[in-house]
Amino acid sequence: MFAELIELGENARRAAVKLRTLNTDTKNRALLAIAEAILERQGEILAANALDLEAGRAAGVSAPLMERLELNPARLQGIAADVRSVAALPDPVGEVFDARALPNGLRIHKRRVPLGVIGVIYESRPNVTVDIATLCLKSGNAAILRGGKEAAHSNRALAEAVRAGCVAAGVPAEAVQLVQSQDRALVKDMLTASQYIDMIIPRGGQALQQFAVENATIPVITGGIGICHAYVDAGADPQKAVPIIFNGKVQRPTVCNALDVLLIHAAVAGELLPPIAADLARAKVELRCDPRALAILQGHPLARPAGPEDFDTEFLALVLAVKVVDSLDEALMHIHQHSTHHSDVIITENYTHAMRFLDEVDSAAVFVNASTRFNDGAQFGLGAEVAISTQRLHARGPMALRELTTYKWVVMGDGQIRP
Repeated sequence: MFAELIELGENARRAAVKLRTLNTDTKNRALLAIAEAILERQGEILAANALDLEAGRAAGVSAPLMERLELNPARLQGIAADVRSVAALPDPVGEVFDARALPNGLRIHKRRVPLGVIGVIYESRPNVTVDIATLCLKSGNAAILRGGKEAAHSNRALAEAVRAGCVAAGVPAEAVQLVQSQDRALVKDMLTASQYIDMIIPRGGQALQQFAVENATIPVITGGIGICHAYVDAGADPQKAVPIIFNGKVQRPTVCNALDVLLIHAAVAGELLPPIAADLARAKVELRCDPRALAILQGHPLARPAGPEDFDTEFLALVLAVKVVDSLDEALMHIHQHSTHHSDVIITENYTHAMRFLDEVDSAAVFVNASTRFNDGAQFGLGAEVAISTQRLHARGPMALRELTTYKWVVMGDGQIRP
């Protein structure tokens, strides 16, 4: 095992013991100090980010990854605001639930406690450094972070701001640690460092997540791969359908909750597909259409025939696959066959159809008449998230404070013994 990881792991274990017992006020002071440090160090952080952007351009990094990598004053303001939002949230640690008294006089309950040390492996989004750090701090967990090489300078600058905020509030500086080495072999060491790390979250592409699942000896939370569907039902309100689809695809196309597939009922496809396509054309969205959709959009400059992989692709770009279906049943079957269980929406005025969609679509977040872009920790009122889990254990959807805890049984007696 890498010497660096051993040192980080030992530091994290010591920090986790102290974090477990910190009161809410101390944790909140640290978070507010982190927000201030990010803004005070804006010049340093943006200079570091500029180095990463320059290296990315030289290396030919794709446009979606470059968009995720970029920081600017507005984004730093947003990051700081999210940190303050986490500080304002209730602290889950110590919450008592499922309390009851047994016939023998024992009083038992569950008490919410931190997980311990959380390891996160992520790629090109430097804001993840702060999201994870703040959520782990508030939930009493230590964190070991391994960011991608494309954001190495940005991550270091942000991690230093986090460290400064911790120190200012009297929180162990080792509560959040950034792996400095970019050696890929260290990732496998993290996945097997069960003596130091209690849970691993890989935030990245399919290859990273598959590697983590196949090699980890620690519980792994996977997610963030989103092939997100919108189904426009017969009788859908055009005043809702057009903006929901535009927002889902265009508002930020490089993220996991952006739309990738539009399914539209044949009864309204002729009426609604042209205005939907015209609206998307404002943002130069390429439409990859099945034969029936292509026939309706004949002459549209950005309509193309769909290829065999287009309905199984997370585009992370201004591209949308389009298919005409004959029924809700067909739409549900398509989603079942192609879903990554992330975010899916039905646009309908039919209550029965809406309830069927909610019941039968097995995704982490299912929407009725609302953009999939809302599947986000901050948008759900959680402050931020460390990941959007598409698993069924132990958490699903945006993983925030409560999802970064477990519980222990507390049993209060008065001399009882088991007969």
